[in-house]
Amino acid sequence: MSILRRFLVLQMLLLWQGGFVFYSAVVVPIGTEVLGRVGQGFITQQVTIWLNIFGGVALAAFAWDSLASRDPKRWRKLTRVGIVVLSACFLAVLHFWLHSLLTSQLDFEDQRIARRTRFYENHWWYLMISTAHWLLMLAFAWLSLAAWRAEDRLPEK
Repeated sequence: MSILRRFLVLQMLLLWQGGFVFYSAVVVPIGTEVLGRVGQGFITQQVTIWLNIFGGVALAAFAWDSLASRDPKRWRKLTRVGIVVLSACFLAVLHFWLHSLLTSQLDFEDQRIARRTRFYENHWWYLMISTAHWLLMLAFAWLSLAAWRAEDRLPEK
């Protein structure tokens, strides 16, 4: 069962965090060049819904692995669980508060930002929390690899 848990964690990290990095590093700059900042923003408004859904599914896999792991280091197991909880909080703030707030400041009919100054202030917070969230997931991935290694060195049950 541990191989299935690990496989799911790996796949969810690749989908969610890999998708986030690829979108941020490649799609946004190209979309901005082709469509302009506002046009790219309307695409990002839709894409981030899916990234957040992937994040929720990923967190379920991460919680399962963190709780079911036989990691002999209690601090690492608790840290991984804590990261999952904190990540769920970040995801809730990003999706249910900031994403909704940003969406409410868009004029979809005219494809424009209705309240530009307020929008960019809120968007800055979205970017900062997303970046912190990404760094948190890097720590989770690192700790997961260490936990799996330690678990593999334990005697068979």
